[in-house]
Amino acid sequence: MTEQIKDTWYYVVVQNPGISNEHFVGYTDKETGATFIPAFKTKEIAQQCFLIMPKDIMNDKYEVQAIIKEDLLEQARKNEYDVFLMDHKGSVLEQIS
Repeated sequence: MTEQIKDTWYYVVVQNPGISNEHFVGYTDKETGATFIPAFKTKEIAQQCFLIMPKDIMNDKYEVQAIIKEDLLEQARKNEYDVFLMDHKGSVLEQIS
């Protein structure tokens, strides 16, 4: 099972890539208060959803990057975030655990 996890890649949006304050873009659901990192199955889906995501394009740079599932989940847990698989319209498909 560990091999399967290591072979699973997702795409996330990174804010300020390559800079000391680089981090994954995360959100808080206004209705539930849940904090989460949106993840995507493909780079193309991530880029489509990024167009409708709230962001500060005047002060920050953004880049879609691939990440191994276990690394994504480790970073999310450290920062007390959930990870949600999303579609190109920003709808949650499932929680990744």
